Amino acid sequence: MKTLAIWACALTLATTGCASVVAKMAFGNGDANWIVTEGLTRDGATFTFKEVHIDGNGWLVLHPFKDGAPVGDIYSGATYITSGDNRDVAITADPAPETGTMFLVMLHSDVNENQEFDFVFVDDRNVLDKAVFEGMTMIAHVFPSP
Repeated sequence: MKTLAIWACALTLATTGCASVVAKMAFGNGDANWIVTEGLTRDGATFTFKEVHIDGNGWLVLHPFKDGAPVGDIYSGATYITSGDNRDVAITADPAPETGTMFLVMLHSDVNENQEFDFVFVDDRNVLDKAVFEGMTMIAHVFPSP
């Protein structure tokens, strides 16, 4: 969990010290944005999430793990979702995972509304299509591939 908190700290826009961010940062769901991971299914390389809700158009994104922690500077898959409730959201990982492979699934906003996932770093820790937060909660979950 410590490595996840450190990684999350690296993604935040916070200007305070990382130690204070780590103490407050969390992964989970919010009131206006969420990912339902219960009942997640997989067919080959494609995961299906029963429900994803985002306030504004954006992306459901998969980040792989390496050495026990999510790798935030690459992604394994992304699928466009529209504002509001999205049901049976399919996202394909590349490469196809083995059972038990760990991922971080999270929401990113489509900041410029071009329906292209702009995974271009605008500074040393943030991409153009920014991660979705509610307060200090990054809308994200860690899960093993079924």
